[in-house]
Amino acid sequence: MASVRGVFWAAAAVLCGVAAGAQAAPPPASAFGRVPAVVDAEISPNGQRIAILGGTSEQRVISIATIDQPGLPVLQLGAVEGVDLRWAGDDHVLARIAFWEREGPKISYRFERNVVVTPEAKPVTRLLENDTLSRALVGQPVFGITDGAKPQVMVMGLIERGAMSNSWDTRIKRKDFGIVAALWMADPETGKGVIVDRGGPDTVSWSVDSTGQPRVRLEIDQLNHDFSIFGRPGGKGQWQEVWKGDSFKSRRDYYGYSQANDSIYLWKGEGLVARRLADGVETPVGQTAGHGSLQLSWDQHTDALVGLSTGAERASTEWLDPEIGAAHGLLTRALKGRDVVLWGWSRDRTRFIARAAAPSSPGAWYLYDKARKEISPIGEEYPELKGATLGTTRWITYKARDGLEIPAYLTLPPGAQAGAKLPLIVYPHGGPRARDTFDFDFIAQFLATRGYAVLQPQFRGSWGFGAAFEAAGTGEWGGKMQTDLLDGIAALAKSGEIDSSRVCIVGASFGGYSALAGATLQDRAYRCAASIAGMSDLGLLLVEEARRYGRDAGLMDELREEVGAASTAKLDASSPLRHAAAAVRTPILLIHGDQDTVVPIEQSELMAAKLKDLNIPHEFIVLQNENHYLTRSATRTQTLEALERFLAKNLPVN
Repeated sequence: MASVRGVFWAAAAVLCGVAAGAQAAPPPASAFGRVPAVVDAEISPNGQRIAILGGTSEQRVISIATIDQPGLPVLQLGAVEGVDLRWAGDDHVLARIAFWEREGPKISYRFERNVVVTPEAKPVTRLLENDTLSRALVGQPVFGITDGAKPQVMVMGLIERGAMSNSWDTRIKRKDFGIVAALWMADPETGKGVIVDRGGPDTVSWSVDSTGQPRVRLEIDQLNHDFSIFGRPGGKGQWQEVWKGDSFKSRRDYYGYSQANDSIYLWKGEGLVARRLADGVETPVGQTAGHGSLQLSWDQHTDALVGLSTGAERASTEWLDPEIGAAHGLLTRALKGRDVVLWGWSRDRTRFIARAAAPSSPGAWYLYDKARKEISPIGEEYPELKGATLGTTRWITYKARDGLEIPAYLTLPPGAQAGAKLPLIVYPHGGPRARDTFDFDFIAQFLATRGYAVLQPQFRGSWGFGAAFEAAGTGEWGGKMQTDLLDGIAALAKSGEIDSSRVCIVGASFGGYSALAGATLQDRAYRCAASIAGMSDLGLLLVEEARRYGRDAGLMDELREEVGAASTAKLDASSPLRHAAAAVRTPILLIHGDQDTVVPIEQSELMAAKLKDLNIPHEFIVLQNENHYLTRSATRTQTLEALERFLAKNLPVN
């Protein structure tokens, strides 16, 4: 099958812009700091073409590979953030891209839009570009693609409230909203659309069937923040409330809708159930009881639920569809040692796209042709690291001081010897309602190749380990979440793997807050601390979030509960800025993007000013034209190089 391999190696070369090969150890910061050379790969419904999104951050590209045919059309997108791809039938690709627009000296907005591209890699239009009101939406979620000779795209837009009928929901009359969300049907050939369903002020999302008829509508009450699901069984009749949660948090109990059985999927008690729209009958689904994490896999062609993924260290999938499960099993055996995710497949299920990765194995993309029994490479996410020797990662657990079991990933440097008493980097994740996964982490591996052990604790409050574990983090941002990190250090010191007197903390977002909290709230626990886009003042964080979402938004109530905002005194007690003087012997590195709208740069600016006033050793690096997510290779590399210098000075390996 040389022709297939040839096409995909050509695609990899276009996307990566480099020749893959082994690197001298350790690889340079730029090899880790590059944005992934492949972001997404999607197969057309007929299985004849694969659209690939990748390239460099300075020149994102979309290439369209036609299987067994020469030629590789490429569309150059420029220096934009490529998010993902989706086929609208066999003749159009939707490329979701993000860009930033500044409004005033400190306010920037990140917009996402869907650009339509032909199989010849020619841009056609942007969806709903003709609708002035809909252009004001920051995001543009796609809810589905219709079947038929001319597929249409079901997408969110906006309408003026006065243009809609509110007879179905009298609550609208007592809410002051001039513009509301609407479900549009957009033509990928022109980008123009028509309104299919007019939402109310509470509407946040829809699910549609293969004809574009809305079947499910999600609502969050703007007054009391209750979450409700409205349904139209069979796509007919008026909207009816089919399920209502008991709080704002209950929105997380909803896992999606399937046209295949006209049911919604809910987490009830300790397991997943399918609830029919027509009569509310609930049926247990799969073996999900007792699992703290759950992710669902769907057939994008039939809208049927095909798999349930759970797991702590790494995901394990229960396949409800044996045919899909067999393909996954074959790929897992062939690509052993890595987690394999089926990214998509052709309508006839003869060709599959898969991504495979592990902590010590950067992501790689493959085409599996079932009829030919061939697996062909599409591209490497980090081609400069191909053949490089990376750190080894294992899963550990340890006891927190109150007895709670804390899981973690521990990465040791390449060639680390038993009992070496290594210097340690504690590297907590962001969120905090998030978790690390069995995947490649460019910062963790970069630090490991520099000679450091890296601990990634899944501290209390992390997602994926059960409701009780998540709830244990409520109000503990500056408390037990931080002592969970210290207890991990103590456990590793007891095992003899690290030197507890040589420990620094590095983190981004909430992890950046943890780094600052470690330097200021934990007495001399760390030799140094590096915060990337971290928060220093929780009171200011609440003010910033209220400005973005509104003081009375459900998200604000949730955030106040998370941080423990029962009093100003509690907020101050958990804010590193208020305790900066305690960092007198802890050098601090602050790194922040000047376009960060998630954690505004003011959080680091205030901390830097306070440290300067107190004459505490610190460095403040502003990443120009960078946002919260480090989406540019140049600033990612700049961040890694700054970390390397900072750690070499304050935590030398030798």
